[in-house]
Order: sequence, then C-alpha cells, then structure tokens
Amino acid sequence: MRIGLAQLNPTVGDLAGNRRRILDAYRSLVAQGAELVVFPELIVCGYPPRDLLFKRRFVPDNEESLTEIAAAIGEVPAIIGFVETNPAPTGRRFFNAAAFCHRGEIQVIGRKCLLPTYDVFDEDRYFEAASEPRIVTFDGKRIGLTICEDLWKNPKIDTARLYEINPIAWLAAERVDLVVNLSASPWYAGKGAVRDQLVTDTAKQLRCPLVYVNAIGGNDELVFDGRSLVANENGEITARLAAFTEDLRTVEIPLSSSPTPPASEPSSVKSSALSVERSTNSPASTPAPTGHWSLVTGHSPPPAASNHSADIYAALVLGLRDYAHKSGFKRALIALSGGIDSALVAVLAVEALGAENVIGVSLPSSISSQHSKDDARILAENLGIRFETIAIADAVATAEAALGPIFAGRARDVTEENIQARIRGVIMMALSNKFGALLLTTGNKSEVAVGYCTLYGDMCGGLAVISDVFKTQVYALCRWINCEREIIPENTITKPPSAELRPGQVDQDSLPPYDILDAILEGYVEKGLSRRDLVREGFNETVINDIVRKVDLNEYKRKQMAPGIKITPLAFGVGRRIPIVQKYVS
Repeated sequence: MRIGLAQLNPTVGDLAGNRRRILDAYRSLVAQGAELVVFPELIVCGYPPRDLLFKRRFVPDNEESLTEIAAAIGEVPAIIGFVETNPAPTGRRFFNAAAFCHRGEIQVIGRKCLLPTYDVFDEDRYFEAASEPRIVTFDGKRIGLTICEDLWKNPKIDTARLYEINPIAWLAAERVDLVVNLSASPWYAGKGAVRDQLVTDTAKQLRCPLVYVNAIGGNDELVFDGRSLVANENGEITARLAAFTEDLRTVEIPLSSSPTPPASEPSSVKSSALSVERSTNSPASTPAPTGHWSLVTGHSPPPAASNHSADIYAALVLGLRDYAHKSGFKRALIALSGGIDSALVAVLAVEALGAENVIGVSLPSSISSQHSKDDARILAENLGIRFETIAIADAVATAEAALGPIFAGRARDVTEENIQARIRGVIMMALSNKFGALLLTTGNKSEVAVGYCTLYGDMCGGLAVISDVFKTQVYALCRWINCEREIIPENTITKPPSAELRPGQVDQDSLPPYDILDAILEGYVEKGLSRRDLVREGFNETVINDIVRKVDLNEYKRKQMAPGIKITPLAFGVGRRIPIVQKYVS
C-alpha cells in the first residue's frame, strides 16, 4: 500500500488556514500515487489548543471544518486529527480523535487512549480517554488507529507507569496489518532517539508496519520537529521525513495478507471498501512558511542522526520564526550589548526573519567598554542588519539625580545597576511600539535560573528566545555558527562574560564558572536532585547552597518572564510549576 505522510505546520485556531493546508497536501499526495493519506494529531485546529477548547464555538467550528475537509476527500481515504465532542452525559467534554474520511464523508472515528498530564501536557483537563483504539478495515487490510501518547506505554520509559491500559498490546492481540500514529510530539534535545526506540519497539511488538506522522512548527513555547517515520514489522526504520520543515512523502509499505480476526470476534461483513471492527466508540454526527535553512551560517539542515548543535539551532530558528509570524510580526528588535547571548539571538533572528527585518540597538552607558560597543557593531555588519546606537548615560544620570534625595545616606548597590537595565528596557519597548517589531530578550537559562537578570529591564520583551539554553550551550552554539566563517566576533566568544552594570564587573564575581553552574542547575532544576544528591556527585556544598538559594528566590521573576522556546526536557514555563511562596528545603 502506498501511504502518503502529510507532515504539516498548523497554526492553533486557524481553522480555515489549516483546512487549506490539509486539502493542498491531500491533493499533492494523491497526485503522487498515495492510496491512504495520514495527517498529524489535531491538525484541524492545531496543537495544543489548550483553553480555546472551552470557548463555546471552538470545538463545533473545528468539527464543521472537518466536515468540509471530509467532503473533499475522494476515493483515496485520509486519516485526520481533530477534536470531537463527547456525546456522553458524563466525563470530559471532548475527545482527542482521528477521523477516517472516505468518499466525501467521515466514516470512522478513533479516539486517543492515553492522555499525557505531565511536563507541558494537560490533556486530562480537556479530553476523555478511550478504553481501546479503533480498527478500520480498508481494501481488505486491518488498520489500527493510534494517537501520539498511545505509543508511550513502553517499559523502557518513565511514562509507562502512568497508564493502566496498553493500546499497543491490545492491537497486537487483534493482529492488525498496519498501525498508524497521528502525533504532535514536542521536541527537546535527545527526544528523537526516544521516539525512534518507541516506533521500532512498537512495530516489532505488533509484527506489522507502523506509520508515525508528526507535526512540525512552533506554537508558543513548543517546537515540533516532524521527523515522521515508517518502520517495518521487524522494527527497521524504512523511511524518515525531514526535520524542522514541512514534508510530504509517499511511501510504499508492503502489507501481508489480512490475518484472520480473533476467534472471539465475528468476521466483519464488508459491503464496500470500508468496514469498522470492534470498538465501542461511535462516529461523530496560514502559518508562516518554514523557509530556507542556514541563510546565515551556510550549514546544511540537521540530518536524521542529527548534530546536537544543529538540532538546537534549527529548533530555535523555527520556534522564533513561527512565534513571530503566527503572531503577526515581521520584524524583530534586539539590544546588542556586545556579549555572546545577544549575539546568538541576533543570528537566530536573522536566520528566522531575514536581515532586512532585524534591528540591532546598542545602548551604551558611561561604563560600557569600547570593546563591547565595537563587538556589537561588527556583529551587525557581519549580519547585514540595521544598527542604531542610543546612549543612555544622560538618562541614567537623570534618574539617579531624581532618586538622589530619597536614597541619601545609602550606599550604591544593585539598585543603581538595575537603573541602567531598566532604562534600556524602556527605550527598547518604545522602539518596539513605534516600529511594530517583536522585542527579543537575550537571557539564557543559566541567568534566568539564578535571577541574573533584571525585571522590567533586560527581561522586557515578547519572546525569551534562549531562556532554555544553558550558558555552556550558548558557547557551543556560537562556536558551531562560526565553524565555517566568523559571523560572531571572536572577541565576543573569548572575553569574560559581563553584564557591565558596574566598572570591571564579570559574571564570575557572583557566580561559579558556567560549566559548574550549569551542571548544578541541570541536576537541581531538570533532574530534581536535592542538595545532598549534588554533594554526593562531588560539587562544593557552599556553592550548591548559594545556587539553590538563588534558584528558589527568583521564582517570582520567572513567572513574569516572556515565553521561551523549549529545547530541554524541563524548561522554565508551563512545564515547571513551582510555587513562588514556599519553604521547602531539599
């Protein structure tokens, strides 16, 4: 059977735009000879719709859109993810569902069995779980319908313990010819290997081919990487679609003769090319283009077995591009300090939006070093972006003079340092308003974790592009960007990092070296290790106590941070819900 894989980039809530995208892809794949077309999870409305589901018309509108799509589906069937209203008087009001559309109608609906409620997921808030997957018989073949998390009941991963039922074991007992999985699986570094293992293990368990179709694109803080897969009955991956870009592919999948249904189940009587088998479920009555790759760096797209830095770079570019374009922004604005973080964000912005749509602004104070001003200018020249300089020394002096009588008798401290950052924030937000440009913040995960950032200062902005990128990863990315030619000034990479808010300041005045800091933060924030655990791993107890204290005290700042692009298993934001006011000491 020739299966068409439609790896698409939907926009949440853009029902008309998503519908056009679905039908264009369907027609293209049919023209390629597809005999069945498979789309990602919730492609009709985009994933995750979150509390849009509670808007009175949202789900009915998405169902009407599906009906329009189904009317355009001809002799080649399509399997399409959407939100279905739960007709039962009890339970959650909706199902995360997959519609088998054929000959102008919605013929069969399958429902998601396993609903993730961890990290960034909260599906149990909205959806009712199905007790078993659906099997469709088409053209004499029994096809199992599964949706994303239905594959994740695997003893090799932690999520297995969350669920009592096992949709894959159920399908294996039913002896199907093919299983399709509609996914919208958010990416983080290293997840591709986990997915590969799940797909290959599942195909071997089922003893039949598995088609896994994943979405791509950025929706708020989440990035979907695509990399849709086909595995044969031996668990060998026979096809893989592109990473971080839309892809339409038709794949020839050899299918064995349809097995005899289990003895406990009556054989189905097929009056047409389609029949439905054994289920209690009943049928229900323009994003931004992904663009080119490596306009700035000249590097190739990340391969299937991807380079770590290439993957992170691609994810950040896609997340930034889609966040801007899907929000209606064409231009981006960045405060260029001459430091490595703002340099990385500027490169990402140019890659995502084009040099003509990026404005870099230098905001030197009376203590800004000449090398920082020079590095900012050279970076802007290398990137070919508009570059402006707005000196803030007079504004800082005016603010300090106004506060002088009230501060009389008190020593200078971080208060005066933050005045500089906050004046920069005021100016950058004014430019953002005036030019309709998205202001990008430049704080990395290491700084955000310990509060090495200023509320209403450098935290001002609409998107925290690298807030899930540790400082050590920032350096690795910048070196990777420069591997073929110098884009980021070498001095920016090699000089000691500094916020330059007081003369002679460097980050290591108040922080340990970043390789140590990041290792402690990864353990404490991402792995949930206690202080005692970290001491046992060999870190200095005094340093641990200082870092943990900083992380805990600065939760209030992170709650006020712009949304950031998730690239790690646990990012600050919706996936990490630590109380601001709490007294637990681990």
